[in-house]
Amino acid sequence: MTDDAPARERVFNIPGVVLALVVLLVLIHLTLAFLLTVEQTNRLLMLFAFSPLRYADVVVPGDILPMGWGPKLWTFVSYAFIHADLNHLFFNLVWLLAFGPPIARRFGAGRFLTFCAFTAAAGAAAHLATHSGQFAPMIGASATISGAMAAAMRFVFQRGGPLGMIGSSDQDESYRVPAAPLTSMLRDPRILAFLAVWFGVNILFGVGAITMPGLGGGTVAWEAHIGGFLAGLLGFSLFDPAHPDTPATASQGPPVSTGDGPVQSPPVNPPQHLPAIAWSRASHD
Repeated sequence: MTDDAPARERVFNIPGVVLALVVLLVLIHLTLAFLLTVEQTNRLLMLFAFSPLRYADVVVPGDILPMGWGPKLWTFVSYAFIHADLNHLFFNLVWLLAFGPPIARRFGAGRFLTFCAFTAAAGAAAHLATHSGQFAPMIGASATISGAMAAAMRFVFQRGGPLGMIGSSDQDESYRVPAAPLTSMLRDPRILAFLAVWFGVNILFGVGAITMPGLGGGTVAWEAHIGGFLAGLLGFSLFDPAHPDTPATASQGPPVSTGDGPVQSPPVNPPQHLPAIAWSRASHD
């Protein structure tokens, strides 16, 4: 009985920080959609959605788009907590639950949340750079989810990584494998195929060749997707406690003495936690 207990605990295997984020996104959407008046919801949207117009050298009435230094700072992240409708929220949650767990397991809760804020800000920066001076308010967690997807690519394809350890008793270790250096990633046909499909689909969304479910009357903020994706791919090592950019060396003999203290064994690959992809949604007037 005791031997079977750990296996049963892993049936619902989603890190608490990811579940907490899912619950928070759902509660925010339900509040905006069902508990507030239309006027209150619109005011909150203008206060927390990301709009490039805030950073333009123009005068905008404050009741339309608050222009203070506060919104100019927090909207780089706060926009990611808001969704246009239930379809928009649903599709982002599906991708968050798909890619969030691997990153949360590898990074740990604190690093994972910081990583989410970092990729959201990168997505907003990309949106700002490509829509300078425009109203173009943007909402949705897609940039963050795109960043988590890119981060997952750094280790899930590695030997012993999560993709090869499904159902294994050593699954925790699969999230600590050394990350692939960027140079080697660009020689892996699986990763190249993934990148080609991902960028291709986002470009098609951007030019309007295909439409995405759950967008209603909005448009896909594909530039923000790419900003978040690149931030997750290139900024991975800033958050990774395993410092996986250096190839792992399998145990190479006995413990080594430093000469300054007790004998030390070569360090074992560190911590734990997991990721997600998303569609960013922009609502244009």
